[in-house]
Amino acid sequence: MEAIAIDLEQERKEILKKYRKLLRTAKPFLKDNDAKLIKKAYNTSVEAHQDMRRRSGEPYIYHPLAVAQIVVEEIGLGTTAIVSALLHDVVEDTDMTIDDIDRLFGKKVAQIIDGLTKISGKFEYGTSQQAENFRKMLLTLSDDVRVILVKLADRLHNMRTLDSMPRDKQLKIASETIFIYAPLAHRLGLYAIKSELEDLYLKYAEPDAYRAVARKLRETKTTRDRFIARFTDPIGQDLEDAGFKYIIKGRPKSIYSIWNKMRKQNKPFEEIYDLFAIRIIVDSPPEFEREKALCWQAYSIVTDHYKPNPDRLKDFLSTPRANGYQSLHSTVMSKSGQWVEVQIRTSRMDEIAEKGYAAHWKYKGNDTKVRGNIELWINQVRETLENGLGDRTAAIEFLDEFRSNLFSEEVFVFTPKGDLKVLQRGSTALDFAFDIHSQVGIRCMAAKVGGTLVPISYVLSNGDQVEIITSNKQKPNEDWLRIVITSKARARIKDYLKEENRRYETDGRQMVEKKLKILGLEINHEVINQLRAFFEAKTPTDFFYRIGKGYIPLDDLKKFKRYKESKDRKSKIGPEEVPDGKSLVSFLKNIHGDRADSDTLLIGDDMDKIDYKLAPCCNPIGGDDVFGFVTINEGIKIHRTTCPNAAELMAKHGNRVIKAKWESKKDEAFLAGLRITGTDRMGLVNDVTRIISNELHINMRGLTIDTQDGVFEGDIKLYVQDTKHLDILIKKLERVDGVYKVLRFDANLNVVL
Repeated sequence: MEAIAIDLEQERKEILKKYRKLLRTAKPFLKDNDAKLIKKAYNTSVEAHQDMRRRSGEPYIYHPLAVAQIVVEEIGLGTTAIVSALLHDVVEDTDMTIDDIDRLFGKKVAQIIDGLTKISGKFEYGTSQQAENFRKMLLTLSDDVRVILVKLADRLHNMRTLDSMPRDKQLKIASETIFIYAPLAHRLGLYAIKSELEDLYLKYAEPDAYRAVARKLRETKTTRDRFIARFTDPIGQDLEDAGFKYIIKGRPKSIYSIWNKMRKQNKPFEEIYDLFAIRIIVDSPPEFEREKALCWQAYSIVTDHYKPNPDRLKDFLSTPRANGYQSLHSTVMSKSGQWVEVQIRTSRMDEIAEKGYAAHWKYKGNDTKVRGNIELWINQVRETLENGLGDRTAAIEFLDEFRSNLFSEEVFVFTPKGDLKVLQRGSTALDFAFDIHSQVGIRCMAAKVGGTLVPISYVLSNGDQVEIITSNKQKPNEDWLRIVITSKARARIKDYLKEENRRYETDGRQMVEKKLKILGLEINHEVINQLRAFFEAKTPTDFFYRIGKGYIPLDDLKKFKRYKESKDRKSKIGPEEVPDGKSLVSFLKNIHGDRADSDTLLIGDDMDKIDYKLAPCCNPIGGDDVFGFVTINEGIKIHRTTCPNAAELMAKHGNRVIKAKWESKKDEAFLAGLRITGTDRMGLVNDVTRIISNELHINMRGLTIDTQDGVFEGDIKLYVQDTKHLDILIKKLERVDGVYKVLRFDANLNVVL
C-alpha cells in the first residue's frame, strides 16, 4: 500500500511538472485572464480523467497535457487551442457534454471540441466509421482551422506513444496516419510534423526497413557532418563579409523519405545521394519586399563557389506553394563531385515552412496570396463538405475527394471580364463552368479559350481566358464525371444524377419487395446484402436502381432463391455471407474456443469453415506479416501488411480488418517471383537454375532473361513453401558470381515488393 501511495505521489508531481512546463512555454503571449483560463481547463481535465489510465499504464492526463504542449511549442498556437487540447477528450470519454464546455469555456472552445469528438452509433456494412469521423471533424475546418491543428497534435502524440498498443491496432492507426494525417500536415505547411508522422508510420508499419535506414544514417553521420562542414565553410565566410546575419543547417532527409526514394528508385541506401539538404536561413528586416532580394543575393554567393544545375532551380519565393511554403531551391555540384540541394529562405519563411498555417498570423501585415492560397483551399474543403452531408455512404467518397485535394497544385485562369479564378491543376472547361455557378455548369455545352472553340473536356492552362457557352437543352450525364476533377463539379453532377436516378431506385425497391413476397422470402438487411452480392452490385441502392432500369430482369430473383437455398444447407461461410469484421471476430472466437489467438483467422486451419482468398494485389506467401480484410462482394482476402493497398484499406475500413496468421500445412506451395540483376557471363544462367532446381528442389513456373551490353536481368517465377524458404534461396543466389541484386516481386503483377 505504501509503495502505491509513493507511486501516486510521484505521478502527481510529474503531472504538475508537465503543467508548469506548458505554462512556461505559453507565457510570452498570454494576455489578461489567459493563465486563469488554462488553469481552469487543466483542473477540469484532471478531474474528468482522474480514474483513467492509458494502455501504457500512465495516468490519462499525461496525454492532453502532451497534446497541449505540442500545440503551443511545435505548432505555435495560443490560449484557445491550448484549452481545447487540454479538454479534447473529456466529452468523448467522460460524462461532460458540449453544452458543459460551452457554459464553462465559451462557444469557440466548444465548437473546436465538438469537431474533435468522434461519432458514436451503429454504422451500416459497407460504410466507414473512420471516414465519417474524419468528415465530422472537418465540418468545423472552414470556421476554425484549429480543429485540424489540435487533431494533428493529438495524432502526433498517439503515434509517439504507439509502443503500448497491440500490433493490429498499431497497423490501423499508422495506416490512417500515412493515408490522411501526414498529407493533411503537408497541405497545411507543417513540415516538421508531417516528416515525424511519416517516420513513425514506417517505424510501426515496416519496422525492419525503418531500423535499417536509421542504422545507416547513424553509421554515416560523422562522414556526413565532415562533408557539410567543408561544403558550407566558404559560403559562410562570404555571407559574413557581405554583412548577412544567417544560420546554416545541414538537414538530413527523413527516414521515410529516404526509404521511399530507395523503394521507388529500386536502389540501396548507398546509392541515394541526396540524403540531406543544406539550408541557409538569413535574417531579414521587417519590410517583406526585401526578403526576395536577400535570398537571391545569398544564392549568388553559393553559385560563386559551386556550379548549379540549371534544371533544378525552383523559385518558391515568387510563386509560393499552396500551403504557404516559400524558399529558393537549387542543386549544386560539390568539389567532391556530389550533387547537394541548397535551400535559401528568411527566418520568417523558415518558421512558416516548419509551423505552416499557424505561423502566418505571427507576422502582421503579411496578408499576401501566401495565406490566401490556404484559405482558398479551406473554402474548397467547405464546398466539398456542404454536399451530401446527410448521406453516410458518401463518407468514403468524400475522403477520396479530400485526399485528391491535399496533393493538388493550382492553375490560374481568367473570366472574359479578366477576373482571376484558381482551380486544381488538370481542371477542364467543365470544372471552370461549375466554379462560376452550378447552373452554368449543368447547361455547359462548350467553351471558348482565347476566342477558339474548345470541348468541355479541354484541360486548362495557366493564363487561359475562358468563356462558357451554355444551352437550355444540355444536361449532365455519367460521362461528365470522367471529365471533371474538382470536388465542386463532381458533387453537383452527382446531385443531378442522383435526382434523376432516385425514381428508378424507388421503383426497383417496390418491384423487389413484391417479387420476394411471391417467392416466399422475407426482405431484411441480410437478404438485401446477399442480393447485392449475388448480382455484383456495389451498394443496395445500385442494385435497386439496376432492377428499376431493367438492367437486371426481375425473374432472375428466382435464381437467387435457388442459390440461397443451396447455400443455407452448407455449414461453411461463403463469400457473400461473410459478416462485418466485428461479427466475424465473434464467429472466430466461437469456433476457436479458449486459445489466446481465438480472434485471429488461421490461414490453412480455417479453410473448411470460412472462404478466404490470397489478395492478388500483393500475393502473400506463408510467413509474410498479413491481415484479413472483409470485402463487400468477395468474402475475406488476405493481404500483406506491406501491400500497396494496406494503408488505404486500414485507414478507410478499420472495422473490416481482422487479425490473421499462417497455420498452413508444410506441403503447401506459394507462387513467388525473383528479379535478378548482374553482369552477364558464360554459365550464369546454369548456376542460377542449378541452385533453384538441384540444391533447393524448387519448382520453377517460368524464367525470362534479358541481356544488353553486358548487363543481365532475369525474372523467375517459382513455388516456395514460405518466406524462410524464399530467404534461403535469395541468400544463395546473391552469392553467385556476377549477381548484383536479387529482389522479390509479385509474380502475378510484376511489381517489385
